[in-house]
Amino acid sequence: MNQEKTSAAAGGPEPARGSCERIGAEVDRLLRGLAPSEDVRHHFRSARIEVLKGLRGLIDERIQCLSTESQKGTSVPIE
Repeated sequence: MNQEKTSAAAGGPEPARGSCERIGAEVDRLLRGLAPSEDVRHHFRSARIEVLKGLRGLIDERIQCLSTESQKGTSVPIE
């Protein structure tokens, strides 16, 4: 127990732990300050959905084009 008081007084683990906690809290506050508002997040989420719908449209068109591609060659009636 005597050793714990000595290490705390000499700048041991206790002050370092407090510094880390303060730094962690400041970093957390900084990151939360940089985060976009809910309105901005909603806007970007909607934009992502629209981009994905556009890609789906392109894929659907390509599938349709490949599915209805006519056969090569023509049919010639023989008399």
